[in-house]
Amino acid sequence: MSTLDPVAVFRTEAAECLEAIEAGLLDLTHQLDNKDLVDAVFRGLHTLKGSGAMFGFEALAAFTHHCETAFDRVRKSEVAATSELVAAVLAAQDHMRALVDQPDADHGDTGNKLLAQLQAAVGGKQAAAAAAPAAVPAPAAVRDAPAKKKNSWRIRFSLPANSMANGTNPLGLLDELRDLGECSVRANTSAIPALDDLVPTELHISWDVTLTSEQDRSAIDDVFIFVLDDMELSVEEISGTAAATAAPVEERAGPVPVAATSTAVPEFRPVEAVPAKREAPAAVSQAKAAENVRVPAERLDELMDRVGELVIAQSRLSQLASASTDIALRSVSEEIERLSGELRDTMMVLRMVPVATLFSRFRRLVHDLARETGKVIELVTEGESTEVDKTVIERLADPLVHLVRNSIDHGLETPAERLASGKTEAGTVTLSARQAGGEVIISIKDDGRGINRERVRAKAESSGLIQPGQPLSDSELLQLIFAPGFSTAAAITNLSGRGVGMDVVKKTVEALRGAIDIVSMPGQGSEVSLRIPLTLAIIDGLLVRVGSGRYVIPLSAVEECLELSLEEDLRSRGRSFISLRDSLVPFLRLRDLFRTGTKPDVHQKVVVISTGTERVGLVVDQIIGDHQTVIKSMSKLHNNVATFSGATILGDGSVALILDVGHLVAAGQQQEAQLRVAG
Repeated sequence: MSTLDPVAVFRTEAAECLEAIEAGLLDLTHQLDNKDLVDAVFRGLHTLKGSGAMFGFEALAAFTHHCETAFDRVRKSEVAATSELVAAVLAAQDHMRALVDQPDADHGDTGNKLLAQLQAAVGGKQAAAAAAPAAVPAPAAVRDAPAKKKNSWRIRFSLPANSMANGTNPLGLLDELRDLGECSVRANTSAIPALDDLVPTELHISWDVTLTSEQDRSAIDDVFIFVLDDMELSVEEISGTAAATAAPVEERAGPVPVAATSTAVPEFRPVEAVPAKREAPAAVSQAKAAENVRVPAERLDELMDRVGELVIAQSRLSQLASASTDIALRSVSEEIERLSGELRDTMMVLRMVPVATLFSRFRRLVHDLARETGKVIELVTEGESTEVDKTVIERLADPLVHLVRNSIDHGLETPAERLASGKTEAGTVTLSARQAGGEVIISIKDDGRGINRERVRAKAESSGLIQPGQPLSDSELLQLIFAPGFSTAAAITNLSGRGVGMDVVKKTVEALRGAIDIVSMPGQGSEVSLRIPLTLAIIDGLLVRVGSGRYVIPLSAVEECLELSLEEDLRSRGRSFISLRDSLVPFLRLRDLFRTGTKPDVHQKVVVISTGTERVGLVVDQIIGDHQTVIKSMSKLHNNVATFSGATILGDGSVALILDVGHLVAAGQQQEAQLRVAG
């Protein structure tokens, strides 16, 4: 049984915590007076600081403390939340991430510079107090202030038995209470079971604390802010006499049961004691937490490989059963086929991740680019619940960064230019996702100036990509922006001008067996759509035969199948079109394309495939049937063979190549264009 590394677990949880902090800060940018958002960011910083200290990330805890202090002052209305403060903490959050990933690295003077920026954002002497080291007891401004009235509190609390196993350290809570003022602590050990029944990892001690402090009730609540739902807590303000009676208890030797001293404490005045009803939400919270299990991604990949091998074995079994007259064997084969299909579908669902995890990364990017370019930018996301294979999500991150940066730099105008052209001051970038059959379409749309076709053509001609005056369709002209080294930027900036971004986008999308569509209207904006397969692991395919070879066509791209007789094949020589419901559809003879050297079957078939609105027919000799296809990547020697996107192993152990639908549709459309030009 493998044991998880606690530091690795902390890094994973810290990454999630930092993402939540970043999301809260970005929301706060638009709602600076939202107290709930301020509290949420403060809780995130407090959690990160406490967890970092518990796992030995002292530099992280010390640095995060300053940001936490700044937001604590905002919570207490001592300073106002400003865009400068949000920007400073966002920058500090990047440094926190570096301290999590590389705690022992030399980060230079980065931390001090960020703290100076934070101090300037908070403002004046108050900022100096917020940025002071945690070891300093109190800033001078606070020491010189008139002494506050001290209040006495009695705090009784107990944690759930599994709290220590879940990472909650009660000693840390007691230390935080001692930091608030004079504190006496009594431990109640009456609930500890006999030694034979004792489980070392379970907690059975409760505490009775008397605290005298200048802090108010909210400071005490902050100590227990992250464990309130799972604990029993009572906080009561006590009179001076009661405090004097309770205070000497700390000097007594040994643990003193709470019950034995309850009569010695005079009257209490309850102050917002936590109601017992909190136990019900705690049970619900624990139940919900138990429904989710964190599994390393590599284990899912390994399981996916095993399911793929099972599908191949099942295909072999089905082939043997179909050739046998044994009824029992056929029955078992059908049952195994059903179960493997259900297992495959379940496995595919486990690998699916909502694109919201991808889109959320761009809020920070757009925020930073807006500050850098001086443009007013609104990011709109649509279809965030659309799910895609996790591998696709990982590979699409960089291409989408290039597309978003391109839309902001080349597409959106400055506020002055937008107002002059009758638009709103704020430009809009829209990220959307939707599912269409076996594909997911992710679009990046802006309402900017659109693509300048004259500049694109001039740049392409000067770069030698096309001949001067060469006729191109609008789609072909726009596709030139994906050529290596192509850029219409007048100068190289931090955002663009080097001509590498869009080339990376095209290569990555093609590696995912996807396609790129681009539409642009002058003065209205542009839209780039990425058509990506839902999964890269197992697909439903249509197994066909061409000559003596077998090939797989992704079933999601198949529209219909038609019969092509030998007479119709002979009549269509030279034009390669079929009439399909009053429209002409070009088709490709795969036998000629693959140079099989075999004669066509008497009754050939045409498989009509499509991507988007484009359709092409593929002439094959035989349609064998549907096939669960486990996709295997091509070898390095075959990476440049554009007609095929992968391979699969059939039930008899032979290999079938998977056709690249996007490439074949493009080839068919090109053939159609050439025939139209020819006359």
